[in-house]
Amino acid sequence: MNQTIKNLIERRSIRAYKDEQIREEQLEEILEAGKYAPSGLGRQPVKMVVIQDKDTINQLSRLNAKIMGVNSDPFYGAPTIIVVLADKTVRTYIEDGSLVMGNLMNAAYAVGVDSCWIHRAEEEFKTEEGKALLAKWGIEEKYQGIGHCILGYHDGNYPQPAARKENMVFRICSE
Repeated sequence: MNQTIKNLIERRSIRAYKDEQIREEQLEEILEAGKYAPSGLGRQPVKMVVIQDKDTINQLSRLNAKIMGVNSDPFYGAPTIIVVLADKTVRTYIEDGSLVMGNLMNAAYAVGVDSCWIHRAEEEFKTEEGKALLAKWGIEEKYQGIGHCILGYHDGNYPQPAARKENMVFRICSE
């Protein structure tokens, strides 16, 4: 089987991480893949904010948990968070940001790093605290949170895939 297809099939969302930072070389490869995600008309309206500072991760975790109405860590102890933001003045910003998220997660698996997409980035950066973070990072408020790509090394068993649903593919062919 082609290695790219194999990676796409084998990748899983991980929800338990070791307290070990990913290697810089791995991070750079993952980010490079994110930069090359397709975007509508090639506009590239996406920004990626890499966070490896524990205080900032804890701040985002607290904000995210509050939105979710829980006290647990929605980032599952991951040591690296890539916040994906997209310029909401671009019509395809959600799709463009989502493609970056997909590239990040698939590239992570390809280089031996585990990942998961964590939601609620949109809501986080609509709060005053979230807006203050954007300003601190020098990012305009026109950028909307798409998702958090959490990265690290899994701490425990690697999950098995769920059975694939039947009737996912329909073919319309000429006779």
